[in-house]
Amino acid sequence: MTESLPRCRHCGTPLSATLVDLGRSPLANSYVEPERAGIPCPTYPLHARVCPECFLVQVEDVVPAEEIFTPDYAYFSSFSDSWLAHCRAYAEQMSARLELGADDLVVEIASNDGYLLQYFVQKGIPVLGIEPAAAAARAAEARGVPTLVEFFTAALAERLRAEGKAPALVAAANVLAHVPDINDFVRGLSILLQGDAVHTVEFPHLLNLIEQTQFDTIYHEHYSYLSLVSVERIFAAFGLRVFDVETLPTHGGSLRVHACRQEACHRESPAVETVRKRERAARLDSLAGYAGFERKVQAVRRELLDFLHAARAEGQSVAAYGAAAKGNTLLNYCGIGPDLLPYCVDRNPAKQNRLLPGSHIPVHSPDRLRAERPDYVLILPWNLREEIAAQLADLAAEGTRFVTPVPRLEIFRP
Repeated sequence: MTESLPRCRHCGTPLSATLVDLGRSPLANSYVEPERAGIPCPTYPLHARVCPECFLVQVEDVVPAEEIFTPDYAYFSSFSDSWLAHCRAYAEQMSARLELGADDLVVEIASNDGYLLQYFVQKGIPVLGIEPAAAAARAAEARGVPTLVEFFTAALAERLRAEGKAPALVAAANVLAHVPDINDFVRGLSILLQGDAVHTVEFPHLLNLIEQTQFDTIYHEHYSYLSLVSVERIFAAFGLRVFDVETLPTHGGSLRVHACRQEACHRESPAVETVRKRERAARLDSLAGYAGFERKVQAVRRELLDFLHAARAEGQSVAAYGAAAKGNTLLNYCGIGPDLLPYCVDRNPAKQNRLLPGSHIPVHSPDRLRAERPDYVLILPWNLREEIAAQLADLAAEGTRFVTPVPRLEIFRP
């Protein structure tokens, strides 16, 4: 029986336990040109499973990364003001903590459009971005961020080391979850990190995903869903150790893990044991901690559909804000289309005048909200609800109310 099960991408154990099965879904960032409106999007299984050995939560890599992170991949980090502020603060913090200067090198893996490294450039600190999406890399170069258009692998780490690249800091924000071959990626880190060099990696905390029913953060680009339990085990397998952990508000609650080589000088912070205790209390080190999640997900779907059907029956208009990947998981799992949600708006021009994958809901500029002034705005990237509500304060003043679907449906005004 176990032979037919997929196996853990880290330790190879058969994946016999389910966190949630979201059925079939299109790629979350595969936006559709209007002329293809009548053509159904390809869909793939979206089934999150739990490894009973290392507790890495993961979906199968049914779609190669090269087909997801294409040259015209439409995600650009710089369209979120709060995320840019977060990155500026990180650059300040790490520059001071590691005493970085003109003789040091900062490398970022999955550097996107230079959203983070630009702040190190402004400080006169040498940087190198590694980014597989060519469109994002071009935007980074325009910001003065030298960028390699490649996936980060152990082979690339060997090449960089042979070229004499010895970074003092290797940053990665929300990339470890996007890696199908997580062992090769971490092996590459162990090659690139030398001496007392530091690696920081941010990722949405699995504990929050479970406690707050953040199932919409599950999509094919996110191959893995990470806890400190699983990250420490994977890092240790390649000679790395975690010496500090920060809890962050980003993406619905994230961890920023600081790691180094086993023999490096960095002493373990008490914060590491604090997070370990939280995860043990939630039983993330046993399968019991993952049971019952699917029922909570089904309740979110029922609430959202009930709200949209009631709004339509009462003649009230609803529009969506944010053509985010998490929104696409939510809409496709709930079976929501233009009949219940006529349009979505987004600040990113690369997404405007296209259709959301699967649901085929059209995407427009935020200007449409002000032209039509809907009764409700459904905020799909709920992690940015305060920022988005503040941007739309003029609509709220005229009666528009805002809705977030996760962890429970909430209707509010700022």
